[in-house]
Amino acid sequence: MDLEGFNSADRAELRATLLACCDVPSWADTVLAGRPYADTGEALRVAGTAAGAFTPADVDRALAAHPRIGERAQGASTEAAWSRKEQSSVATDEQTRAALLAGNQAYEARFDRVFLVNAAGLDAQTVLAKLQQRLENDDATEAVATAGELRGIALRRLARVLDLEDELTERRS
Repeated sequence: MDLEGFNSADRAELRATLLACCDVPSWADTVLAGRPYADTGEALRVAGTAAGAFTPADVDRALAAHPRIGERAQGASTEAAWSRKEQSSVATDEQTRAALLAGNQAYEARFDRVFLVNAAGLDAQTVLAKLQQRLENDDATEAVATAGELRGIALRRLARVLDLEDELTERRS
């Protein structure tokens, strides 16, 4: 949808879309409260600032909506479709899937949550390297890293809603 559609969309319908971007109600409500936006940059700035305030409980809630990296998200929900697209370049062969499975298991045993990475555009080897590096983090450092990845995913998905994903991808490269 374009900015005009975003600004005029039904509140309940847009809230559901925002929760598909990131399942943190306070984040979605802050983005909604900022409407109407003068431009898409303003919408992304408000969303980024709101995402900077994620609490550990917010992160835990949002993680529940994310599949393990390398696993195909199930279902027909918007979140599942976005996860499948974001992970499309990850884990195409059995050896890579096995390495991701082992890494996910080690990560979950170490941090008691799923490994989250903003995987859009990343190949499997890059994701594995990030997973291995983050396994070396202490709990506090990893909590910050996970929240940062969640912010990145939320903003990428919001950019998709605003038809800006290609621009965001170019800036990330």
